[in-house]
Amino acid sequence: MSAPGQRARVSVTHGRHLRVRTLQGEEMAARPAQRRLRIVCGDWVRVAYDRQHAEVRVLAVEPRSGTLYRSNARGGGELIAANLSLLLVVFAPLPQPDLFVVDRYLCAARSAGIDAQVLLNKCELADESLRAELAVFAAAGYRCLEVSSHAGIGTQTLREGLVGQTAMLVGQSGTGKSSLLRALLPGADTTVGPLARDQTGRHTTTATRLYALPRDAQLLDSPGVRDFAPAIERLPRDTLGFVEIEALAPACRFADCLHMQEPDCAVRAALGTQLAARRYESYRRLRRLYQRLSSALAQG
Repeated sequence: MSAPGQRARVSVTHGRHLRVRTLQGEEMAARPAQRRLRIVCGDWVRVAYDRQHAEVRVLAVEPRSGTLYRSNARGGGELIAANLSLLLVVFAPLPQPDLFVVDRYLCAARSAGIDAQVLLNKCELADESLRAELAVFAAAGYRCLEVSSHAGIGTQTLREGLVGQTAMLVGQSGTGKSSLLRALLPGADTTVGPLARDQTGRHTTTATRLYALPRDAQLLDSPGVRDFAPAIERLPRDTLGFVEIEALAPACRFADCLHMQEPDCAVRAALGTQLAARRYESYRRLRRLYQRLSSALAQG
């Protein structure tokens, strides 16, 4: 690296220890030049070589777009990744799928202006009930795809959809996100592990990492989760990011309707037709979480 202030992208973070990738494809270790710099995977940064400390320093973080946040226990937002254009939300027959987690990732993407796609992985093991759930997401307007890295199903279609995108794989532990990465990028330096005995999955990815794929595609692989709460201050208050409710809410009697028990609510009137009962229950759960975390945030 010869020129100071060179542009690079953060490929992985471990506390204050980073790895960055230059536009020429050179990857190197780096550290923030100042403690106040909050840096996450996917960030575009400016780096320079610090001769005094003999290390690469991150001087500044460029303005972000497509930011994915989660809520902490106090209700505050924590940045997970930056400059995403696509969120790939993965669920599978094993471990036992938690579709409310899928919903919450989709809401987080919606609130951030990030496109989202739902992937049913290990699809050769899926029964009709899971395919029916996938159809619910499709009816809401989400792109959906059945995939299997083991059986080689859907991976080529997925690869074509990643051209020119910065995408991130998210979902429960054990759903096979790292296996999908290896199918898309053979030889990728990632660990793939078996399911834990309790069938909840175990973490095989310990940090979010950015991989470069052919045809200007970037893919972030993230650690699996058992639960996920989107950053509440970034969710639209009236719809919480549910696309069906966004479409239905304008017909509600009251402009500030929260679609819980208000009279003449168009959202509740559409239950079973334009809005699936499970998706509405997911909205109700997120609404209660939103209220609880809002109170915690207000109390400091």
